[in-house]
Amino acid sequence: MSFIQFFGSALQVTPHFHSLVPDGVFVPEEGGVRFEPLPPPTQGEVERLLKVVRHRVLRLLEKRGALPAQGPEDALQAYQAHSLQQRLRWTEVDVRPPPRKQPRCAVLEGFSLHANTHLHANDRLGLERLCRYGARGALALERLSRAEDGRIAYRMKRPLPDGTTHLLFTGLELLRRVASLVPPPRANLTRFHGVFAPGAKLRPFLVPQAAGAGETSVALEAEARKEPKKERTPRVDWAELLRKTFDFDVLACERGGGRRSVLAYVKQASGVREILEHQGLPMAGARLAPERGPHKAAWC
Repeated sequence: MSFIQFFGSALQVTPHFHSLVPDGVFVPEEGGVRFEPLPPPTQGEVERLLKVVRHRVLRLLEKRGALPAQGPEDALQAYQAHSLQQRLRWTEVDVRPPPRKQPRCAVLEGFSLHANTHLHANDRLGLERLCRYGARGALALERLSRAEDGRIAYRMKRPLPDGTTHLLFTGLELLRRVASLVPPPRANLTRFHGVFAPGAKLRPFLVPQAAGAGETSVALEAEARKEPKKERTPRVDWAELLRKTFDFDVLACERGGGRRSVLAYVKQASGVREILEHQGLPMAGARLAPERGPHKAAWC
């Protein structure tokens, strides 16, 4: 289970993933599944995995034409580039000694992998807290305050390398910073993999069903009584919808009194043009009237 995030604690663009991975494998058996625990990853395995991730990410960016960077193409990319440049300036002034190397953690050319967090199987509160951390929003409202000069102050989770504890924004600057953190449209920020994926065969054995205990008992009783299921109402076609809405039957033939039938749906412009030419109908679209403001009397 992965949470996709685009932000850091200082409201900067920092794409990263929070992934929850079982410390073992699920083995199918008769009537269910069996969990086989595995030992924790070694430092060498974590470093090798990071090299694979770095190689695949750079190859994907190069394939999509994002490398080398050609500059921002729209306002959102400009805001994201500004946020990344701000983060690079903070990195340049970092004169502190490098952090102590932690086990099962690796850093490689801007990529990092932290795999040293482990929860016991019975630590349900810890698991909930970890899920909430991965699914949290980019902006913490309790960290916002009004500075003396009227600007908006945002208290960071930890001080910057130069000792800064608060970021100051005008209203427009804060909107620009937050706009850079907006995820792409129609993108799922929570992904399920492996046996937890929506189409996995073993998922019903691992994920609780949506129905509660009361609903399950009612369903079982209904199945025992073999109650007839309600038939689904057929979907109304487009011609019937037009008839009900505008009282106009598009399939009724006025000349012969018969009924028209749909032979094909023409979607290509070339096919539509040929049909109009054969029928001797104009091919130019209707001219749109110019926009006009409301009459002054309407405002009285």
